[in-house]
Amino acid sequence: MFAAAASTATGHDDTTPVASAAKVKRVPNEVGRNHQAAQDDLQAHGFYNLREQDCSGRGRMLLFDRNWKVVRQSPRAGSRVSTSRTITLCSVKYSD
Repeated sequence: MFAAAASTATGHDDTTPVASAAKVKRVPNEVGRNHQAAQDDLQAHGFYNLREQDCSGRGRMLLFDRNWKVVRQSPRAGSRVSTSRTITLCSVKYSD
């Protein structure tokens, strides 16, 4: 005899596929913002796949995000993209 699939608290059996959590949303404008504040804002909008880049061309690592300002972002603000898409913030140090 075969055992029936177990039900979960939601009433679905264990074989039900899990839907992707990624949604399509508009990318907020982060240009001109403090790098740390921009990251926090993107995460508040559901974007967690974030990448950062030194936009001065020096290839530095952004060790203290609060010391940097966003000068460019990709994809552009207002673009409708999946929340799983990588958002790149290109920043320069305030002292540059």
